[in-house]
Amino acid sequence: MNNRKGLCMLPYLIEIFIFLMGLCIGSFLNVCIYRLPASKSIVHPRSMCPHCGTLIPFYDNIPVLSYLWLKGQCRHCKAKIPIRYPTVELLGGLFALGTYLRFGLGIETLIYYLFIAALLVVTFIDIDHRIIPDVITLPGIPVCFAASFALPAITYKDALLGILIGGGSLFLVAWIYSIITKKEGMGGGDIKLLAMMGAIVGWQGVLFTIFVASLVGTLAGLAVMLQSRKGMKLAVPFGPFLSIGAITYIFFGTQLISWYFNILR
Repeated sequence: MNNRKGLCMLPYLIEIFIFLMGLCIGSFLNVCIYRLPASKSIVHPRSMCPHCGTLIPFYDNIPVLSYLWLKGQCRHCKAKIPIRYPTVELLGGLFALGTYLRFGLGIETLIYYLFIAALLVVTFIDIDHRIIPDVITLPGIPVCFAASFALPAITYKDALLGILIGGGSLFLVAWIYSIITKKEGMGGGDIKLLAMMGAIVGWQGVLFTIFVASLVGTLAGLAVMLQSRKGMKLAVPFGPFLSIGAITYIFFGTQLISWYFNILR
């Protein structure tokens, strides 16, 4: 009887373990988000308060829980800790659990999760600094292309076309926009990011990503412009919306596309 109970509990224990590991990875992603734009090492030194410089002990660095326990402030100088930190940690845990539940325990889950983790870093850096670091996207393109060989959802031809269409389509849009308006409207970071995405989601995923990113980005941009009253002068980073589109495709793309074509019949 006890053995049966243990076997019944095993799937839940695995899910809890994966979620907790995702929280820890989310904590490391916060380090990347903070240090990469400043060209600092993500390995050393240890984490410290950006305000008072005090090294953070391990018991104050427990994902999510430490933030709640410290009431969102540094133990020493009482400076506010941005809500982004527990948010990224929680997203790390939820996406780890979500990819496991969606794809099972295997190499496919690992590839998709690491890809999503990279997109989380890109998203929050783009929000904070309006840049997408080349240190992620440039090596990410060949690494993601190599990883595509282990993904059953796409072929290497799909991945290669995804890179070409992803990077090429945004480059064309940026080029046409610059000719018409005589100014830069889309950074090269977005172009390289979509090329990296194309290596994982393929050319069909790129088209889906562009559609979702444009739709969500337009709605969000209109909302922000109405609230800020800055009109067309307001610059809205596009990287986060590309990330939303790519992640949506990974989890629900096939089902959404099938649903859409069934409606057209």
